[in-house]
Order: sequence, then C-alpha cells, then structure tokens
Amino acid sequence: MRIAVLGGDGYCGWATALYLSKKGNSVAIFDSFARRQWDYELGVQTLTPIRALPERLKAWKRLTGNPIELFVGDMIDYESLAFAIKEFEPEAVVHFAEQRSAPYSMIDRRHAVFTQVNNVAGTLNLLFALRELRPDCHLIKLGTMGEYGTPNIDIEEGYITIEHNGRRDVLPYPKQAGSFYHLSKVHDSHNIMFTCKTWGLRATDLNQGVVYGTVSDESALDEALINRFDYDEVFGTALNRFCAEAAVGHPLTVYGKGGQTRGFLDIRDTIRCVEIACLHPAERGEFRVFNQFTEQFTVLDLARMVQTAAGKLGLKAEIDHLPDPRVEAEAHYYNAKNSKLIDLGLQPHFLSDALLDSLINIAIAYRDRIDSSLFMPQVNWRNPTNDRRHGLGKVADASLMPSEA
Repeated sequence: MRIAVLGGDGYCGWATALYLSKKGNSVAIFDSFARRQWDYELGVQTLTPIRALPERLKAWKRLTGNPIELFVGDMIDYESLAFAIKEFEPEAVVHFAEQRSAPYSMIDRRHAVFTQVNNVAGTLNLLFALRELRPDCHLIKLGTMGEYGTPNIDIEEGYITIEHNGRRDVLPYPKQAGSFYHLSKVHDSHNIMFTCKTWGLRATDLNQGVVYGTVSDESALDEALINRFDYDEVFGTALNRFCAEAAVGHPLTVYGKGGQTRGFLDIRDTIRCVEIACLHPAERGEFRVFNQFTEQFTVLDLARMVQTAAGKLGLKAEIDHLPDPRVEAEAHYYNAKNSKLIDLGLQPHFLSDALLDSLINIAIAYRDRIDSSLFMPQVNWRNPTNDRRHGLGKVADASLMPSEA
C-alpha cells in the first residue's frame, strides 16, 4: 500500500513508519519538526539521543534498501498538506501530527489555544484535503482513551446503546475529557464522524492508551534509528519518569494516592494496530472506533513494578507520594473494552516482559543524560495563568510557538 504517516518524526510516528516500510509498503512522512521545537521551548531533551530526521531516513535506506519519502510541512498550512497528499497519492493516511501532551495544553492560555488550533484546525485541513484529492483514502487517526475520562460505568469502543423513554439508539460514547489537549481530540472525533457521514469519507479512530517502550525490531537495527524516551513531566509518561528516577536513585514520584487507572500498550502493539487498521479499512461513510490498549494499571501499580524490577538490578527505588497537580479522581472505577483489535489478530506484548529491556535498561544506558530537575511537576491544572513565563525553559512566547518555528 501507499501509506502517508503524518507526524512521522515523533515517537509513535517514527516507529510506525519504519514498521510499515519494512512490511513492503511505500511510505511517506509528513512532518514540521514541531515536536523537536517543543523540547527546545521547554528546555528538555529525550533521554535517547535521536538523530535529525534526514539522517534517520538515510540510515534506514542504507540498512534496508527501503526509501521513505519526506514531505516537510505543517498541518495548519493547507497548501503544503494538500501538496503532499496530491503528490504521494496515499491509499491510507496515518495521522499522528498533533500536539499530544495534556500538561503542555494546561500551561497557560497561549498553550491551550495553540493546542486546540493546531490539532483541530490541522485535522480539519486534512479532512478537506482528503475530500478534494483522495476521497477513497482511509484515514487512520490516533485518538486517545482520555476522551472518555473515568466514568463509573464500563467504557465501550466508541459507541453505546441507550434506552430512553421507551426508545433505543446507538450513540457515540459520552466524552469527559480532562484537559484542553483531550478536548481537542474530542473535537477531532466529532469532526471526523461528521465528514464520514456527510462526505462519505472512511476513517478509523484509534483511541490509544498510554504507550511505553523504546525498542522495536526496526529501531534496534542501528543506533541512528533509536526512538524517543521522554521522561519530563510535560511530555514524559509516569512510567518513563519512574524508570529514569530509578536509574539515578531518585524517589519514584507518584501523584496523589496513585489510584489513577489507565490502559497501556507496548509501542510494538501500537504499530501492529495501525497495520491491522490498514489491512481492514473502514467502509465508505463509516467512522469506526477501536480502543487501542492491552492492559490496565494504576499509577501505583507501575511504581511498584518499577521498584521491583529495579531492585533486581541492585537499584534502590523508594516511592514518594506528591500532591496531585491535576484535577482528577485519584481512585476510581475503570473498565474499558478492547476486543475489536484482538479479534482482528493483535497478539499483545505485556509490560512485565518489556519493563527491563525496553525501559529500565534504556534508562540505565543513558542515565548520564538524565536531568533530575525535570521530575517534579510544575504545570498546575487548577491555576493556568494568562501567558505566564513558564519556568520549564524558554519563554512561552508567540515567537516560539511551533507552527511558526
């Protein structure tokens, strides 16, 4: 197939582009390098030293003989996006090209506005480009389980059957997003569903849980292909942060009680899920939703797992509970359905198998690059100010906003 990966320089996008290329697909990456700009703005860097994208692509072609085409552009710039779609003529578009950090969207007004404009307007541009240029192309959109929130009932896969006043209907599952970022994903889902119904587009929304793991078969071929490992409090995950903290002997920083429960999956399962969606496309006019995760854990579960695994390596990892900077239930019911991808052939990897090789050992290998000052939370959900000059790094000024970088 001809598959365009939007945001292919990012964490999920890079792993996906390599995997699909290795499988014999013709792959193109569309990227603005904004993700690297956000690191610069915040004064942080990935634990693993990733190369410039052209260097990564040259290494991939040298090692495998499979070229990946590169289009440099911004989703907000319709002309550059439309050019890439028209030039490459994809049969499937995998859309990762969004600002994906909840804490980033909660820093202040400017970051909230940027996140929603970048994500929602960028996706709208893509929908118009597909309607005008590739109406039969299958859109595979990375959503998030965070759209659902933490309801006190089971979370279905996208839709729920409702009986009300003697009548019955199948409706989109209620959304209770917990940040301006997650709200942007909700708006995306509504816009995509609307355009599928109105224009006959075909789309699969992959509501993904928290992804972990740095190593895939493709990125392991050479250090030039290594993927990101974000551990800072803005773009890093709690699991990555715990592994980095354990590697340098810092207490594991659990927010609140640690009862917050989420779905998780290995990066190798992310790329396989995308492949499954490509191989089993939605019908014309269909907006399909898959819940993309393989296991559920609380934050405290993760901390204890890291503590145990680190102890086997002779590392001392105490657990420290911090006041939760987020507005969330610290203990709650959480039972999400995730059968559709399994039914289509996903064979999950499990965290217990990946914790050492793809996480803690990576943190140990690069621990000289760990900046312990990045562990503590600085973004407060309860008190986002108007364009504050944030203490994470560079001034969060309009001149540094990624869409203009």
